[in-house]
Amino acid sequence: MSDGCRRAAATTIVNAKVFDGTKSRDWTSVRFVDGLITECSAASAAREGDEVIDAGGGTVLPGLIDAHVHLVPGALAQSSTFGVTTVLDMFSQPGVVAEAKARAGSRPDVADVRSSGIGATAPGGHPSMMYAPFPTLTSAGRAEQFVAERIAEGSDYLKIFSGAGGRRPSLDSETVAALVTAAHTRGMVVVAHVSSVAGVEEVVSAGVDVLAHVPADTELDKPLAGRIAEAGIAVGPTLATIENTLGGSGGAAVAGDPRLATALGDAWIHRLTSGAPGRPGRDMPPYSRAEDNVRRLADAGVTLLAGTDAPNPGTVFGASLHRELELLVRCGIGPVRALAAATTEPARVFGLADRGRVAPGQRADLVLVAGNPLTDITATRAIERIWRAGTACDRRAFVASAAEAEQLAAFETQVAAAVAAVRGRWSDTGPGHVF
Repeated sequence: MSDGCRRAAATTIVNAKVFDGTKSRDWTSVRFVDGLITECSAASAAREGDEVIDAGGGTVLPGLIDAHVHLVPGALAQSSTFGVTTVLDMFSQPGVVAEAKARAGSRPDVADVRSSGIGATAPGGHPSMMYAPFPTLTSAGRAEQFVAERIAEGSDYLKIFSGAGGRRPSLDSETVAALVTAAHTRGMVVVAHVSSVAGVEEVVSAGVDVLAHVPADTELDKPLAGRIAEAGIAVGPTLATIENTLGGSGGAAVAGDPRLATALGDAWIHRLTSGAPGRPGRDMPPYSRAEDNVRRLADAGVTLLAGTDAPNPGTVFGASLHRELELLVRCGIGPVRALAAATTEPARVFGLADRGRVAPGQRADLVLVAGNPLTDITATRAIERIWRAGTACDRRAFVASAAEAEQLAAFETQVAAAVAAVRGRWSDTGPGHVF
């Protein structure tokens, strides 16, 4: 076990408020043993020999789930530093995924991970500029083989890239539909990258399960939002990335909050604040439209998932999920629904039945924060303690560690070429998304 974590025989939290992933409970105590929650109660659940943690009136939450990241070295360690105990990767090469899963399986001080592996796109389509070479497909006849190959590589769900309404090569509607059918036949959840309302129309008709990104090219009308809700399709808006891409200063806002900055370290603070907020190009929409479209989805009853799209410029693993929660609340959904978007909802949508809730029998993926995020969503940033599967993690362990050095070096190399490729133009990658 690493220096950044430790597991007691049994741990009991007392004097706490508890948000169970769906609502506030009247519990004040949570006990966990051997990585699992064993008791939640209104009175102290502590037994002789337990390590007892006095929450001091703070709030216990399920470990957070970032429903949209792209893996780089160090991502799992940095995520856990900010209470993100599970990340859902939305495109990485098989070797990267295998290494990340091996690390998550052997080190209790880093986030757990699930991945789509390689996503389905046309030759030269997004995100070729970032990850090429990788397998692509040109016809619906290749769909079953493509899905089978992803399963063989260890993919947990399928990612499809819709290029409808964009300028880069893209899959045709027949191929998108064939991929969805092939994946569903094998029991896989299907996530669709969209960057336009036209793309939303295409993948909703194909029957996907999750939309990645909220389009901002035009208004998402109420009938389409209603179709998404009726079909039970979840949406991960990734506002934390869209905000920065469309001229906002979300990165600086993250770095400027001392509750986050203390665990970021100088290198990431500099990276998040060194550039002045950009201005949308002539062909780029206002960021406000993205929030308006999220509001329409929420009003229609669509399930929302909190995801950052880290490490796109202006985002950072773990810390930016707290910004995403703030932006979701700004769209009018309220703290309870925002917190569910980072706990119970992604766990439900992606079939992670053992996490996302505070309840007996669940994994002891837990975060203790000072204050009450149900009245002030930014209280999620005031992290006191983090446990992943019952193991207490040291928030000070990542900064200046080998994992951080590896992450920064990999990030420099991986992002530089892609940023140059997308700068100054609007394409089917969405509003300037690198990943």
